[in-house]
Amino acid sequence: SYCGITYDRIEVDGLHWPCTGTDHPGTPCLHVDQFACGLGVFHAIDYIPPAELPDEEFPFYLTTGRILYQYHTGTMTMKVGGLNEIAPECFVEISRKDAEASSIQDGEPIRVKSRRGEIVAKAKISEKAVEGTVFIPFHYASAAANKLTNAVLDPIAKIPEYKVCAVRIEKV
Repeated sequence: SYCGITYDRIEVDGLHWPCTGTDHPGTPCLHVDQFACGLGVFHAIDYIPPAELPDEEFPFYLTTGRILYQYHTGTMTMKVGGLNEIAPECFVEISRKDAEASSIQDGEPIRVKSRRGEIVAKAKISEKAVEGTVFIPFHYASAAANKLTNAVLDPIAKIPEYKVCAVRIEKV
């Protein structure tokens, strides 16, 4: 499916994969209306709750993830001035209602604690944030989100459950 792709052909007008030969025009639209073998098949799976749920001591869900302007641990992207102007430091995204209930102001440093560790980062009050859940990007060593996460293994995939755990937030 790559045999017709050459730098000479790419440099002229670009070329869409798959391209099955040197005289093949490329495939700008791979599937129209349905897959070549029919409709996609979805398999339902049973819900498995996270190993750790919010409780009285740690009342919030923490979810970690990426932001557009940094990549993985930032070893390359944090060397780019323009990206650092847009996303210079870690933050804790929190809903307006949760921030108000905790007397937290936008931009002030807050402490996030789990059963495994704690970090300090600036609060980012957001209309996107779901009440009861805080989000922390994992790119920043200065406030390493994985100090908080749970390393328990998923029973099926056998990968750590880094994307959800219980935390509490407090003013610094």
